[in-house]
Amino acid sequence: MKIAFIGQPNAGKSTIFNGLAGYKTVTANFPGQTVNYTVSTVKLGDEVFEIVDLPGIYSLTAIDMAELESRKYILSGQADVVINVIDASTLSRSLELTLQLAELQVPMVICLNMMDEARRKGIEINKEKLSQIFGVPVIETVANKGIGLDKIFSSAKEAYYKKLIPKIQLFHKDIEEKIEEIEKMMPTELVKNIPGRYISLKLLEGDQEIFKEIRNYPEFFNKIKQIREEIKKTHGRHTDSVISSERHALTMNIFEEVAKVGEPSKSLREKVDDILTNKYFGYPLLLIIVFGIFFIVFEIGRIVEDPLVGIFDSMIEKLPGFLENDSLIFFIFKGLLEGFSGGLGVAIPYLIPFFIGLTILEDIGYLPRMAFLMDTIMHRIGLHGKSILPFVISYGCNVPGVMGTRILESPRDRFITAALSVFIPCAARSTIIFGLVGAYIGGLAAAGLYIFNICIVMILGGILTKFIPEITPGLIMEIPPLRIPTLKNIFLKTWLRLKDFMLVAWPLLVISSIILSLLEYFKMDTILNKIFSPIVSWMLGLPEETGITLVFGILRKELSMIMLFQAMHTTQLNTVMTNVQLIVFTIFTLFYIPCVGTMGVLLRELGARKMILITVLTITVALILSVLSRIILSLII
Repeated sequence: MKIAFIGQPNAGKSTIFNGLAGYKTVTANFPGQTVNYTVSTVKLGDEVFEIVDLPGIYSLTAIDMAELESRKYILSGQADVVINVIDASTLSRSLELTLQLAELQVPMVICLNMMDEARRKGIEINKEKLSQIFGVPVIETVANKGIGLDKIFSSAKEAYYKKLIPKIQLFHKDIEEKIEEIEKMMPTELVKNIPGRYISLKLLEGDQEIFKEIRNYPEFFNKIKQIREEIKKTHGRHTDSVISSERHALTMNIFEEVAKVGEPSKSLREKVDDILTNKYFGYPLLLIIVFGIFFIVFEIGRIVEDPLVGIFDSMIEKLPGFLENDSLIFFIFKGLLEGFSGGLGVAIPYLIPFFIGLTILEDIGYLPRMAFLMDTIMHRIGLHGKSILPFVISYGCNVPGVMGTRILESPRDRFITAALSVFIPCAARSTIIFGLVGAYIGGLAAAGLYIFNICIVMILGGILTKFIPEITPGLIMEIPPLRIPTLKNIFLKTWLRLKDFMLVAWPLLVISSIILSLLEYFKMDTILNKIFSPIVSWMLGLPEETGITLVFGILRKELSMIMLFQAMHTTQLNTVMTNVQLIVFTIFTLFYIPCVGTMGVLLRELGARKMILITVLTITVALILSVLSRIILSLII
């Protein structure tokens, strides 16, 4: 049996999915994060269920890619049962999507999630009455605590085997007559396995995807335009507004029938929320929270790094006692140990606390509040407020950050936001900031690089939007309630992110380290360093040996730092490089060519021309900033 989970953003849909299937996708209180749907298989006794986590959407109108893809999936008939996950604390609004899902006439279960939040707001829901109105099972859950998840599969089986199709909730008589009129004249080729009523409603709403399908039927097409004009004349508004108002009225009627709203229980959360989003206190708190996270990461990383690196350093020092130090096998083992040292002793001490901090911010629900605070600033550089969302995601990884630009309607906004997202220091580049500047110069210098990066991104944004001008709309975004994250959720999400480093990046670090050792053995590293010497030594003022490390950084950014330890033959870089060189190396690594994975997603999302354009932009910016930093810092330090 195939079960599809669908609901509005922040309804807890992905949390339910992960609670049932294990952590196969990252969940967060962040509107529009899940763009591709995720599939997993769950075995319950002798039965096997395939569950699908569809993108969070507000309606089935094809306004953006997420809504279009969700609609296509359900209409394809692939799902045997649809689980409509609803945030019970916002029932009056959430039921509008339920009404649209009912039009699709597939077996359905209504899942009232976050019942604890609803009760805290004083909302009591009569689930039996709601079940009676729609004619489908209604269950209550509190997903983040695992309450009620055991009822999902039994309810899905009941809906599937009993063919519990949701009841259609009728609009006013004049609208129903028009819907019926369209259904009667609709060409049979259009209907196929899709309910005629659903197509009729979408035509009245002016859905562009459906309108494309009827352009080959001129008579029918003209009749639809005529009916839309008649409704507009009768109601004094466009047809899509009339249908939206009808749904809203139905939703409110159903809500009043099934819910009672009492006195909400006042809590500390509302007071904290008011302070976090306050126009005076919000921005200082934003800086304190972000730099507090980075300071903690740096302190923990520094404490853990030294003993771990020391173990591998002593092993490498003892290696000549077992192998001839000019033999091939010596260089292979040396590269192997240095690769393990780089991953275990440098990257992990900084990555684990960074991922924990990011997960806590996500699960508390602070990231949307950050987007709210930054909206005004984003508009000042000519971008939509929603552009902050891909930027925030990019602090974890640039790949999902670039993919996150799909939530932007304007191609111009998507291009500029994607271009700026690759300049955001991802977890890998954060490792370099902490491992080089933080470890050898200090936490304040590391924090200064983040401020410097933000300023450069803003300046670049201002320049790009001047070259590609366009009026950007305001930000309308749901801000979920503040929540206390569970330790289990923090652990599992941190492990999921760390696993990607351990299974993908760490083996790559080890292999690259061995390759660099082999290049040393065959004296080829000197040749490659000579090729890059004009840029590395003359322009950037870095040791010639660092040239090859920047090439490895194109594969994975953290490779630049790991290979730097190997190329300079020490983990105590402050003994062979000046503070200015460490900062210049970090700045260049921070801004130059995106990693291979990011370039791949840029190619897929924007095309080859724009991907090359962004790559050239990153190299140009990295060179200019690094040279200027070298000149200015040499005068100061």
